[in-house]
Amino acid sequence: MTITRRKAVAGLVAGAGLVLGGRARADLALPKSPVVVTVVDVAGNLALTQKAIEAYRRAKPGIVSRFAFTKAPAPELPSKLKAQQAAGRVDIDLVLTGTDGIAAGIEQKLWVDLKPYAGQLPKPADIYQPAALRLNGLAQGQGLCVAWYPSGPLIEYMPERVKTVPTTADELLAWARQNKGKFMYARPANSGPGRTWIMGLPYILGDANPTDPDKGWDKTWEYLKAIGETVDYYPGGTSQTMKELGEGSRDIVVSTTGWDINPRVLGVVPAEAKVGALKNFRWVADAHYMAVPKGVPEEKLAVILDLMAFLLQPAQQAYTYDEGYFYPGPAVKGVTLDMAPPESRAALKEFGRPEYDKMIADHPIEMPLDADKMVVAFRRWDEQVGSGKKR
Repeated sequence: MTITRRKAVAGLVAGAGLVLGGRARADLALPKSPVVVTVVDVAGNLALTQKAIEAYRRAKPGIVSRFAFTKAPAPELPSKLKAQQAAGRVDIDLVLTGTDGIAAGIEQKLWVDLKPYAGQLPKPADIYQPAALRLNGLAQGQGLCVAWYPSGPLIEYMPERVKTVPTTADELLAWARQNKGKFMYARPANSGPGRTWIMGLPYILGDANPTDPDKGWDKTWEYLKAIGETVDYYPGGTSQTMKELGEGSRDIVVSTTGWDINPRVLGVVPAEAKVGALKNFRWVADAHYMAVPKGVPEEKLAVILDLMAFLLQPAQQAYTYDEGYFYPGPAVKGVTLDMAPPESRAALKEFGRPEYDKMIADHPIEMPLDADKMVVAFRRWDEQVGSGKKR
């Protein structure tokens, strides 16, 4: 597997150890009586980790009485956290988020710096797979990678409705113009496939600097605007794109390995759906993170740190295979499919794609944009591409 990144050295240093740039502290003491821990998921991550989180409660009943799980759209979380922090009443203990949410939280200084607590957490360089280690570095010590996948961007289509499958960006644009309203992707700020799509296009199109959405994406912004003229609307999340593909109102949608497999497992998309990649395709990896909002009391923080370490154990990481939602899923070394629950193995045997292993081996894996650049990309897309067409 080839992993490329223009800032590889910086990313590796940032991901290699949480003590870098932070002052080590004495270990926080766990509470003497069980606490309730509130977990907010803005990335769909509970599909991968909820069983493991509940296993923590069973393993340590004297620490957590129960977990309160809630879900929310990623773009809504920063303002909610800022309001709670301003009022001094933070009621969210752990956030499960994607690269979008971790980036927004870094920009707005919402997350607890974990570097001083390195002694209570596993050393990233010791546990993570190479790509996950680099992805962990993007969190700048303000979160921990809990799952990763090579992601996309892929196109997913129904073969009975798409007789000539686009194999290049130009062919996809021509197809979309000839079949107006039949191509779709979701708003990138709240969609893994959506953000992977806009981050992958600069490589596909041969743009000047794929890591600089402001000054290096001239071809990409032009292309997104052009194909946007054929798009009816941009949903607020990926699920709607899959629903419309399954129902027949869209024929090609932007996808990823997990968003290809899991909706077919669930029956949202017909099993016969196919995927393809465009010429000059490179994977743009994606990840889910665990982050702690500033303002969480120390006794809760001690529990969260202990939970984070627990979720990064191989036995708990095996749950992240799920039913292909974030395929493959595990971020740490030494976790194989035969360690996953039986339902995960059965789902992947029936709905997985053997060609993915070869695609992962044969194509470079790029890192997503750094946090500040991702915020710029989302802002420009919202203003210049999605304006007036978002739902």
